[in-house]
Amino acid sequence: MIEELLMAAAGAGAAVAVYAGVAARVVKQYERGVVFRFGRLRDEVRTPGFTMIVPGVDRLHKVNMQIVTMPVPAQEGITRDNVTVRVDAVVYFKVVDAAEALVRVEDYKFAVSQMAQTSLRSIIGKSDLDDLLSNREKLNQGLELMLDSPAIGWGVQIDRVEIKDVSLPETMKRSMARQAEADRERRARVINADAELQASKKLAEAAQAMSGQPAALQLRLLQTVVAVAAEKNSTLVLPFPVELLRFLERATPGPEGRDAAAAQGQGQEATPPPISSAYLKGAADAAAGVEPVEDLTGASVEPAPREEGTG
Repeated sequence: MIEELLMAAAGAGAAVAVYAGVAARVVKQYERGVVFRFGRLRDEVRTPGFTMIVPGVDRLHKVNMQIVTMPVPAQEGITRDNVTVRVDAVVYFKVVDAAEALVRVEDYKFAVSQMAQTSLRSIIGKSDLDDLLSNREKLNQGLELMLDSPAIGWGVQIDRVEIKDVSLPETMKRSMARQAEADRERRARVINADAELQASKKLAEAAQAMSGQPAALQLRLLQTVVAVAAEKNSTLVLPFPVELLRFLERATPGPEGRDAAAAQGQGQEATPPPISSAYLKGAADAAAGVEPVEDLTGASVEPAPREEGTG
């Protein structure tokens, strides 16, 4: 009798162990368990941890609640300004309602992928090339709104959408490079012209300041000579301004000027310079109407005397 009870207890224990092994389930921290009993959805969503189901009656589906990173294949399209481009993107989404994600859509990952591709094509057709290249934040927000509206009914939340790369044709790349080069050259010319204008104004101010003190020009010339000689050059090119010559001419009188100044300083009248005999003879010939004869050397000689009896 006791042996039969022990065998019955052992059999019951084995049956319980087998049942527990078949009915026991473990849901991980980043998962949620959705139970279908005879094909009908159970209201209770199993939380992470140990849980039990009825074997043969219930079916437990685990749904991953982590953020999914899905790359969107490159889509080729024509922008609003008729430029052919290829744009690829990446979508970050997660499941917020495990039951809706299983019931509302057959495969929520495939559905999000297809919806992202069509939305990306739509964004390409509505945008200009400049917006695709420089205003990506606005386009990312537009893509996120386009994806989030239908996805929220599937129990999926779009966390973020980013445009990764915009591929342009080679001809368009060369055109844009030429445009950028021309724009930079234009700005460089404007900057150089502005610098020349400022330099000319400063030079004009310097010239005006030096005009009041002519010796300043000579000092500036000496500074230039010192700067050039510091390079240990064997040849020194020294510019000599005409203004300095005029200043020296005005500042230094000639021999006649010095004699006149000396005579005036002694209270005497200045005597005119002596007149040469050649000058007197030339004046007399000119008065008599006789043209001088030049020899082979080019010097003037006296005319030959006329013979008597000749015309």
